[in-house]
Amino acid sequence: MRKILGLTFCLFVFCSILNASGSKFVVVIDAGHGGKDGGAVRGIYKEKEINLGVALALGQLIERNYKEVKVVYTRKTDVFIALDTRAEIANKAKANLFISIHTNSTSAKTTNASGADTYILGLARSEENLEVAKRENSVILLEDDYTTKYEGFDPRSPESYIIFEFMTNTFMEQSLQLANLIQNDFKTVAKRPDRGVRQAGFLVLRKTSMPSILIELGFINNQSEASFLSTKSGQQTMASAIYSGFKKYKREFDKKQGKFVVADKEDDFSFDTKDSAAVENINTKEPVSNITQESKKADLTGKIEYRVQFLISRKKLPDNSPSFRGLSPVTFYKDEGGYKYTYGSTTSLKEIMDIQHQVNTKFKDAFIVKFKDGKRVK
Repeated sequence: MRKILGLTFCLFVFCSILNASGSKFVVVIDAGHGGKDGGAVRGIYKEKEINLGVALALGQLIERNYKEVKVVYTRKTDVFIALDTRAEIANKAKANLFISIHTNSTSAKTTNASGADTYILGLARSEENLEVAKRENSVILLEDDYTTKYEGFDPRSPESYIIFEFMTNTFMEQSLQLANLIQNDFKTVAKRPDRGVRQAGFLVLRKTSMPSILIELGFINNQSEASFLSTKSGQQTMASAIYSGFKKYKREFDKKQGKFVVADKEDDFSFDTKDSAAVENINTKEPVSNITQESKKADLTGKIEYRVQFLISRKKLPDNSPSFRGLSPVTFYKDEGGYKYTYGSTTSLKEIMDIQHQVNTKFKDAFIVKFKDGKRVK
């Protein structure tokens, strides 16, 4: 039964890929829960209301600042939407991004846990991540005939989650890039405790045919955090952080599409095309530790290799360029966009995420790229 479920999910992923098209960039914003599904509730605080408030605030920011972006909401009011319907909305819209917004909780009445985290689709590697997925997926129990709709998936059974180990997420690189950008801005823009980027098996993400993430804004059973998230100012703050990450993702997306992008004063220099003389005053005394380069020494023939891209330059930079801010050794590849510099090399996604976390302390827009047989692959 387990193998059949895994095969079914895998086949769906391979067969349901849709290419985002049309003149507009489409973002689907999914306010988690709603209607008869209240999500996590602690006293006067209700997850479904927090999620909707942040979702609407985020959509307004994007609509106000990006006329070329179309925002689609899975819900704009307090209504119940099935998990598979949320994915269908995104696929039908041929979306470029899917952002699902939720609020965290623990089984206890109160908790000292705090902070935001961002998830991409995958097999949960920790009990904590699994519990988050089980809680969010349990909404299907409110749906009619859920055993048929979700092919026997039981959100309460750890065994059901094995299927996510067999799933190949075509958009993992882009999902991870967006997740890291938003997670970093929860820390720098919203000033929230950083709980990092994680993986777990969320049903709402499994059938989306575009880069997709699920956000946990904070803990509703933490009195201080719940109070903050329930205020309009708190919701606007969290929406601003998500928007900031989206803005950086969109800028890089446009660059890759060959569009001319005007850098503004908020842009991070790591993706500027100025020469190294412009950054002579950058502190380079504290290099980021080289976690591991073992896979670089190994035979990578036919394997997927991950690196962290952190800088683009119109001209080739010297090995000891101050533009690298202490990163060493670095490698580069060249395409029509110029010289693109990378750090780290591994076949392990977990390891490259650790490396990226360190690189982000110097280049906050750095993201993970994939190579095969020495060539960049999408």
